[in-house]
Amino acid sequence: MASTAVVKASIDVVQIVGADGVSSKVRAAMGAQYLTWNYGQMGLVATVRLSEPTENKVAWQRFLPTGPVALLPLTDELSSLVWSINSDEARRLLNLTDECFADALNEALWKQHPRHPAVDTATRRLDSILDSLMLRSSAVRQLQPSVAEIEPNSRAAFPLAFGHSTRYMGAGVVLIGDAAHRVHPLAGQGVNLGFGDVKCLTEQLTESVYSGQSIGSKSPLLNYETSRQRHNVPTMLAIDGLQKLYSTEATPIVVLRSLGLQLTHALTPLKSAIMNHAAV
Repeated sequence: MASTAVVKASIDVVQIVGADGVSSKVRAAMGAQYLTWNYGQMGLVATVRLSEPTENKVAWQRFLPTGPVALLPLTDELSSLVWSINSDEARRLLNLTDECFADALNEALWKQHPRHPAVDTATRRLDSILDSLMLRSSAVRQLQPSVAEIEPNSRAAFPLAFGHSTRYMGAGVVLIGDAAHRVHPLAGQGVNLGFGDVKCLTEQLTESVYSGQSIGSKSPLLNYETSRQRHNVPTMLAIDGLQKLYSTEATPIVVLRSLGLQLTHALTPLKSAIMNHAAV
């Protein structure tokens, strides 16, 4: 008489990777606490055609009293617009014709705003000090491009906010990208943080397999959470601080941030360290 034994085994696996955006249902199902606050701004995006073809390979950003406006290169003729502006003004701009919107954008890119004499005096003095120390950058300032037209049906807007999940992992669940964190676009770091999450999670899961652990065991997921939170939280707080720093026109703050930018540009090791951190 033959008998067959049925053996049941449980295998730990990562059942769900939550990559479902800022309103993540995966995060909600995890019950993770989510810290968030709004900036009272919207990110207005569009694809714009430049006035003339150029070697378009450098991202360009201008900080305005109303918020930063940035052009990110796509091709020699096209750039992607990210314009952070208060919500009411964003809605008004969305309702303009493409021609009027292009005019408003060019004004934002080129209009000269009055500067307090204290700011000019402080920056000139710092320039003199940097020159005497041979630290002043020799880089040629790149002028901002002009926009010829807006690509049809490319305009949209979304609310800007800070958001962070206190946990990135649960039983068989892990969060990455906007499901785990959300930042203001002024530093262009949202996608970098997401790419860093994917890279770190892949490395941790790969290492767990090669070391003989289950792909869904708790250890690699905890390592992922710890590593990414140690990187993401300081980066996010720095971006939030920059947003607040550039949201005021108080003269002492304007002087300090102008001097800070000058020093960062002049001190190559500092600039390199910031760029290396942002690229992780």
